[in-house]
Order: sequence, then C-alpha cells, then structure tokens
Amino acid sequence: MQISFASVRSTIATHTVAAVLLTIFASSAFPQPSQAPARSEATRLAPMVISTSRMPTPVDELPVTVDLFSRERMLASPALTLDATLRESAAFSLFRRSSGLTAHPTAQGISLRGLGPSGASRSLILLDGIPLNDPFGGWVSWYKVPRLSLAGIEIMRGGGSGTWGNAALGGTLALTSRPLTEPDGSLAINGGDFSTYLGETSLTQTLANGSAVRLDAAAFFTDGFYTVGPDQRGAIDRRLDSEFQLVQFTWKQPLQSDIFLQISARGFREDRGNGTPLQQNATREGLVSITIARNPSAGPHWSAVLYGQRQDFNSYFTSVDALRQSETPANDQYSVPSSAAGAAFTVNWTHSGGARTSAGVDARWVEGETREEYLYSTSRFTRRRFAGGSQVFAGIFASHDRPLIAGWRGSIAARIDRWSNRDGHRREINLLTGAAVRDDRFSTDSGTEFSPRLGVNGPLFGNHALHGRAAVYHAFRVPTLNEYHRPFRVRNVNTEANPALSRESVDGGEIGIDFNPGAFRLSLTGFLNELNDAVANVTLSSTPSLVSRQRQNLDAIRVRGFEAGAEWRTLPSLTLRADLLINDTRVEKASAQPSLTGLKLAQVPRHTLTAGASWFLNSAWSIDLRIRSVASQFEDDENTLRLASFTVTDLQAAYRVNSGLTLTAAIENAFDRDIETGRSSDGLVTLDGPRRLRGGLRWEW
Repeated sequence: MQISFASVRSTIATHTVAAVLLTIFASSAFPQPSQAPARSEATRLAPMVISTSRMPTPVDELPVTVDLFSRERMLASPALTLDATLRESAAFSLFRRSSGLTAHPTAQGISLRGLGPSGASRSLILLDGIPLNDPFGGWVSWYKVPRLSLAGIEIMRGGGSGTWGNAALGGTLALTSRPLTEPDGSLAINGGDFSTYLGETSLTQTLANGSAVRLDAAAFFTDGFYTVGPDQRGAIDRRLDSEFQLVQFTWKQPLQSDIFLQISARGFREDRGNGTPLQQNATREGLVSITIARNPSAGPHWSAVLYGQRQDFNSYFTSVDALRQSETPANDQYSVPSSAAGAAFTVNWTHSGGARTSAGVDARWVEGETREEYLYSTSRFTRRRFAGGSQVFAGIFASHDRPLIAGWRGSIAARIDRWSNRDGHRREINLLTGAAVRDDRFSTDSGTEFSPRLGVNGPLFGNHALHGRAAVYHAFRVPTLNEYHRPFRVRNVNTEANPALSRESVDGGEIGIDFNPGAFRLSLTGFLNELNDAVANVTLSSTPSLVSRQRQNLDAIRVRGFEAGAEWRTLPSLTLRADLLINDTRVEKASAQPSLTGLKLAQVPRHTLTAGASWFLNSAWSIDLRIRSVASQFEDDENTLRLASFTVTDLQAAYRVNSGLTLTAAIENAFDRDIETGRSSDGLVTLDGPRRLRGGLRWEW
C-alpha cells in the first residue's frame, strides 16, 4: 500500500480546518482554567503615534491616516512572518506579491498605497527610530526584527511624514520595542509543513542599580516550497529553502532620575536558496546603537541617537533553459559590503493651552559597493565589476500643532535637507587578460530639499464622534546606490543601471472623515499623489529571448484612490475588521518612453480588500480569521504581462492553558489558492506559498 505525501497533507489540512471549527463549540466540553482572566474591553485613551511628527500625538488628532498594530493584534495573526501580518492593512504590500518566505531580499521593498512600487522602498522603515532599510539598496529584511519584544507598529502612508526626510516619500513604518521597565520573558516555538521551524525568545531582567537588560534571539529553518507550478516545473527546480539566526542585546542604565542611557547591539545572518541548485543568497549584518534620553514629568523631552551598521550580501544568478532541465551561470554577486552611520537629536515640549512642538536635526551616511563576476563563457566568468559610491544626508526639522477653534487643531511641519552623492564608480575588468574594459568615475552630485506639510483635524458639526481631517504635503527621495550603479539580470530580463538618475519628489494630499461612536469605527479617505521623476525599470527593447531595460526617470505618475477602514466590536468577545484600498495609478508623462503614457504602474492592483474576525469564545479559546483579496495587476511597465487576481484565507485557533501558556494551530492559504507572483515574457509563472499548516506554543512570564 502506497501513501503519497500530498494525500497525507490534504488529510491533515482537512482535519485541521475541522478542528479549528470545532473549537467554536469546545467551551461546553472542556473545563476552563480558573486562573485565566476573562477578556473585557475597557474604555481606552487614543493611542499615541510618533511616525508623523516625531513627537507623541494622539491618533485622533492627526491630519493623516495611520494604521496601528498592537502587540496583541500581531500575536493573534495567523501569519508566520511580520510582513504577512502587516498585509492586514490594505495599503501595505511588498514590491511583489511574494511574502518574506519566498521573496528575494532585493524584492522586499515595501509599497504603501501603491505609490510607485520599487525593489528599493519608497517608504522608510524604522525600529526604535533607526532605519532598517538596506544601506546599499533600500530593501528590507523583515527577519531582522525581534518580534516578541515589539510593543506596536505604525503605518503612516503618504508623504505626510516628511519630518523623517529622504526615503519617507511614500510613508513611514515605525516599529517600537517594549520599554525595559520590569523583568519578563517570552518564548514562542512554531513548527509546520515543509519542515518549517521558528523559535523566538525575549528575556528582560532588571538589576539592583536600576538598570535593565534584554536578550532577544530567534532561529528559523524551512525546506521551503516550489514557486514554479507542477505543469512548468523541470528537473532543475528546487524548493526555496531558507534559514536565519538573530541575536539582539539591549542594556538600559539610568543616569539621573529622568535621564537614561540605552545601548543595543544586533547580529543577524540569513541564507536562502532561490529555486535551483546554483542560485542562492546570503546576508550578514551587525548594528550598534546608543540612545540618551530625558523624559521629565514636566518640561522639554529630548533624545539623542547614534548608530552604526555593517552588512554584507551575496547572491548567485543563473539562466535556466526553456525546458528547465539545466542552468547556466549568469552573475555571481559574490560580495556587497555596505555601511551606514547616523545620528539624530530631537526635542519636544507641550505649551500652555495644548500646543505641541517638536524640532531637531539628523544625519545619515551610507557607503556600498557591489562586487560581482558576469559574462559566463567556456566554464568561467570572464568579467568582474565593482560599482558603488557613498551618500550623505543631513537635515533640520520642526513641527507644531495647536488648537484652533471649535475643537479643531492645525498642524505644520517642515524639513530642510542637504544631500550628496560621492565617489560614484563603475569599474569592469576582463578576467582573461586582466585589462580594464571600463573605468567610470562620476562627479559629486548634491541638492537641497524642502519638505513641508500642513494639516487640520477636528469634529464635524460639533459631533466629537465624527472627525474630519485634511493634509497637503511635499516629500522627496534620492535613488539608492543600487539604482544608480548596479545593472542586473533576472531570467531573460537585463536591466541596466543609470548614474544620471534625478531625485524623486511627490506632491500630494488627502482628505478624510472618521466616525467612532464607540463599538463601531469607520474611516474614509480620498488621496491624490503626483510622483515626479519616478525611478522605473523602463523597457528599451524586447525579443522572446531577451528583454532589455534601464532604470530611468518617468516625468510624472499620478496615484489617486480611496481608502475605507472599519472595525466593529459586535460583542465584547467578537471584533470584525475590513480594509479597502482602491487605486488608480497612471503614467502621466514619460519623455524617455512616450509609449508608457497612460499605462498603469507595474505591480499595483486596482483594489485590495482585507477582512478579519477575532473571536474570544471564553477566557481560554480564541479564533482569528484573515481574508485578503487582491485584483489583477501587471508584471511589466508595458502592461503586457497580467498577474491574475486571488483571494487567500488564513486562520488561527489559540487555547490559553493558563495565564502564561498559549497553544496555537494555524493554517495559511487554507484553500490552497494559486497566487501568481511573477510572469515572464517566455511564459514562466511563479507562485507564492501553497497551503501551510503550523502548530505552536507561546509562554509568557
């Protein structure tokens, strides 16, 4: 008798879904732990947000839209990875549809509201005020984040967070760690399909002298899954396996009663297989940060931050034959060393009458170079390339908001930046002769940018449950070193670099209303953004065997749309959520390639809808359901390669054994839908993950 793995997995999936559904009725069959407190919803103050003006501001006093993910919401998510959890916000997506489980690191830049997605993020990602974006390419490795120590996440989309300067053109995603105030600990272990295992821990200990230390650690391993469907898969295809290890140590020491010093150090390593025997990539990173802050009971609050980062990355690329039986080396990006260092000083204070002010300065320096071999011939690479440079950013910023009339508040923020590109170079060597075939040196380029924002927020018709808000803003982004200097090839698409790229800018605005009478919350927002000189991969020529592109500036892109978000606490134990984004993205002008005018942006769907339910059956059992529906979108700038729409369902059931121990069972992509993540001109379609089952435990003390 033969039993296939597929049939066993299907049987397990069927029984898992059945078990999750049966938990709805389980409370009458199992005695509940008496020590588990009943879940209740108390009246809470509006949460404080820092991602817009760099000072704590109640979310209901902001003129722009912010999505908040509490620690509880993150832990309840059926998703295994952080980026998949954040997809509960319809405004959030990665450059491609792939999750962090399968996406190549260089494709993990984020897109907010579809504002011109790019492998280099047009949004700034911060962990406790320090950028997570890769110094060389701007993308993000989500595994670097110690999830168990997070207190919450803020997603501020649009250019309204201009006080953060470069890279915040599309918005800001701010991750905040829990304060080191008392000893505690967390341990989470997950295991599931495809030999997938994740272990995480966060341990905080206070010391006799008032100081505290925290250790965060995580380790992950998976055999991965195929991203090429069985009908196109060949002998050369392999599962996308990956593993990572993360360690972070934080020490906090009081210097005075209201002044403290905090030092953090992080080490990270990741190794990934990219679907064939030869294709793989690896990342190594180390980071150290120092923070000194004063938080008095009255008077100005200030903080000073200093950080340094060192990273190395490598990736091997090949060309696969049409029948997917063999591969030929195409490029060995054997080392991409990059460094970043930065400093910031911020002070904020509250005036009499309820006005607030924040001001400060910051600076960031990055340096990086790709070192790679290419042009494979007669069993060896025949060319070697060195390309990179350095960038410096420095800015001064201030923001102020104050009461106006009839409960309305007005806010103004402004920032002035000075930036420069230095030491740009591209050297290429013939490995057969040792002769230089290219030695380009690029002159220093620099500029000064002004980033303002104006906004208002207040009750409509004297009803404090109904608020109106509006904001207008201008922001900018300087292309990354990767965009300026590194050409690359993926399958049959060759993309050339462009050291003459101009910086991008956005002029935008939004207007919205929020209705929050108590158990029900509704938010409606309309927005319009004009993205100028947008960096895009523009097709120059195309044949069945080779597509040639170059990074170029498109004169103008229009991104306009509508957002609707709702949350309904139908019962104290049941919360329903829905989030909708409707996008209209068009190329308005493209002097370099006029045929693109009027076309849709690649990688931006017309609409994204997410929905979810959190149900606490009693003090022990809970169910969390997440559904995400995404419209079709184009893979390419010429709108010839369409990726099909999809709807995916995730589910998690949790059983609280006692006040500290929780058992979970989760299923992602429960109905095993095909999610198209890529389509090439030669017909190859790649997919995101299939149905995945997982069980785990979380112990908190």
